[in-house]
Amino acid sequence: MAGSQPEEYQVPTGVGLTAVGVAAARAAESRRSDRLFNDPFATDFMTAAGAALPFTDHYPPAIPDNGDLWSWFASYAPIRTRFFDDYCRDACAAGCRQVVIPAAGLDTRAFRLPWPAGVHLFELDTPEVLTFKEKVLAERDATPACQRVAISTDLRQEWPAAVVQAGFHPGEPTAWLAEGLLMYLTQDERDQLLDRIGQLSAPGSRLAMEYTDRATIQLMRDALDDSPYSVFLKTLWHSGGQENPTSWLGRHGWQAQAYSAVERAQSYGRPLPDPTGPVAQVVRAGDGGLIIARRP
Repeated sequence: MAGSQPEEYQVPTGVGLTAVGVAAARAAESRRSDRLFNDPFATDFMTAAGAALPFTDHYPPAIPDNGDLWSWFASYAPIRTRFFDDYCRDACAAGCRQVVIPAAGLDTRAFRLPWPAGVHLFELDTPEVLTFKEKVLAERDATPACQRVAISTDLRQEWPAAVVQAGFHPGEPTAWLAEGLLMYLTQDERDQLLDRIGQLSAPGSRLAMEYTDRATIQLMRDALDDSPYSVFLKTLWHSGGQENPTSWLGRHGWQAQAYSAVERAQSYGRPLPDPTGPVAQVVRAGDGGLIIARRP
């Protein structure tokens, strides 16, 4: 799926390539006069990826007019990003001075959010994703607004020790953010990830995630076309379990609340358009998959 690309960049492949797609959505939002956030590096990631990004035709339409899943995502992704931006601000306002982003991808919150003094932000991802990311950020002379630590790891392997060795303190409240991650993990891998996060989470820690259950993922598969990238995505998405996310988190020691993307969009003054066809089923099934949880 890598396609042709400038020789100086090694663009991530496999699931890492999806991070470039998310950057495309953030770049489109950042060009709007009424943007919900500004990601000044998203376009740089797209430019560096070059022809490796196989769906640029879907951007920038920020409001879908053809009812397909990609166009819907172009409208939904900014809502998701703003929601988790607000979560990070709120968590730090509540006293968290450690932030951990598993599978950070091309997330640039370390650089673009106004962090309070003393925040340490840990980004976890595979070596190929972080190598690509660091090269682009270095060329922009990007300076983080907090103490940022990037850790090369595979979340399916033993990663907590590496985080602790990098300066993480398990005894301090932490804000965890798993954005656009769980659908790429099997249910066993989800449980393992949550167990490991729990082991590192002091009382008062927080956890935000996007949760997509088995039925919704199947609807998403059905809503995709047969283009090469769509077929590629279908091989990455795992059905996971059908358990209610708040119940699932409760079993792991978290008190969780689900939020509606439709309601959040309205509160931001950016109502999501009414989808049609298969996409409408996806939205109805998946709305409420934005989760914030607290460690009692």
